Parts: sequence; C-alpha cells; structure tokens
Amino acid sequence: MSNRYNFSLFAIVLLTLISSCNEYQKMLNNDDMNLKYKAAEEYYNNGEYRRANRLLEQLVPSYRGKPQAERLVFFFADSYFQTKNYYLAAYQFESFIKSFPKSQKLEEASFFSAKSHYMMSPTYSLDQKETLTGIEKIQIFMNNYPQSKYTDECNQLINELQTKIEKKEFEVAKQYYTIYDYRAAIKSLDNFVAEFVGTKFREEALYYKFLASFEIAINSVESKKLERLNELKKLHTNIVSFYPETLFEEELTKKMETVEKEINTFANKTQNES
Repeated sequence: MSNRYNFSLFAIVLLTLISSCNEYQKMLNNDDMNLKYKAAEEYYNNGEYRRANRLLEQLVPSYRGKPQAERLVFFFADSYFQTKNYYLAAYQFESFIKSFPKSQKLEEASFFSAKSHYMMSPTYSLDQKETLTGIEKIQIFMNNYPQSKYTDECNQLINELQTKIEKKEFEVAKQYYTIYDYRAAIKSLDNFVAEFVGTKFREEALYYKFLASFEIAINSVESKKLERLNELKKLHTNIVSFYPETLFEEELTKKMETVEKEINTFANKTQNES
C-alpha cells in the first residue's frame, strides 16, 4: 500500500512538472507581451528567477522607452544576481543606473552592482584584480551614499575583500621562508607589515620573520653570530610585548632556549679568553 501511494505521489509530481514545463515553454513562444509580462512578474515574485530571466530577456527590448521599462530592467538585472550570474548582473545593474538616473531604485541598483563585483572576487590564491575592483566599486557606492542603509554591509564586504588581499600578499612573503630563502623572507615580511599596518596577519608575519632570522643567526659565521643572536632577542621581545598570549609561544620559547645557550657559549668563551 505504501509503495503504491509513493508511486502515485511521484506520478502526480512528475505530471505537474511536465505540465509546468510545457506551460513555460508555450509562454516563451507566445507573442502576447502582456501575458509574458504578467508571467515574468509572477515567476520573479515566486523566486523562480531563471524562468523570469528568460522571459525578461525577451521583454526588455520590447518595452524600451515605455513606463514599464524601468521595472523590467531592474528585475532583469536582479534575476541575474539571484541566479549567481554576477558578471551579467553587474553589467545589467550598471545599464539600469545609466538608463534611469532618477529612479527610486538607483541606490539599490548601485549597491547590487558593487556587490556583484564582490561576489566575483576569487579565492585569495588566484589573481586579485576583481577583488581590487570590488573594493573600488563598493567605496564609490559608499562615497555616493554616505547615509545608505547598506553602509554596515559595505564595511563588512570591504573588510572581507581587504583581508583576502592581505592573505594573498602574506602567503607570497611567507613562501620565501618555505623555500629557505631566509633573507628574502625577512625583507618581504618587513614590507608586508609596513604596507598593511593593521593586518590580522601581523603576528604571524613577525613569527615567520623570527624563524627566518633564527636560521640566519644560528648558521652565521662567528664574527656576526653574537650580534644577530642579540637582534633575535630584541625581535622576540617585540613579538611578546605586542602579543603576550601569542599562538606561537611554545615554538618561540624553544627557539629562545637555543638562542640563550648560544649567547652563553659566547660569554663563556670570551671570559675564558680574558
């Protein structure tokens, strides 16, 4: 009985879907623009953005210059955004802004145009050109609408994009340590900290600078070793003063035990020689 009920339910759902698809296909081929307009609006309001988008694509050219055009073009742009086609969403929102500069939807269109670029920003390991574009577009929006209801969200989006840029640059700098080019690592990490003053990766950058400096100091020639070990102590003091509860405390402590032993060896050697 249960299997028969499930089969009947499946059959009903399937027939409903087929019927719905047939009706939608007929609407796409229908020449009555008024019917298409009503159908597109109904699909859009019901969240069926892909179906709405295809109908709107047909409607927009036909209504250009008419009172309904503004509404249709906005729906068309938003249907791309809702279906995650952010490149075309940005393009269509920008087209809306140019076509309807006095629209009550202008602020909303401007925000979603900028947000489309945010959505196109790739993972930090890839080229960050679109991320920089996203920051620029959102900043322009905030400049144009300083009292916007989207301000808090814009600040959050910019923060996320900026963090992605910083992550990219930090990983590039850290890579020098990974390939044992310690001098290049120190230089790159110093540049990173100087360029991104408030970065969340500052602690980690200082840690890797310490590790690179440690490798250079420990393996230095005798004439330069003590000076570099003492510089390493200063760097360690700097890290723990800024980050007293640093995540890297255990490893830093181990390294500093080695540094102190090396410094004591120098002190004992100097004392014996005197």
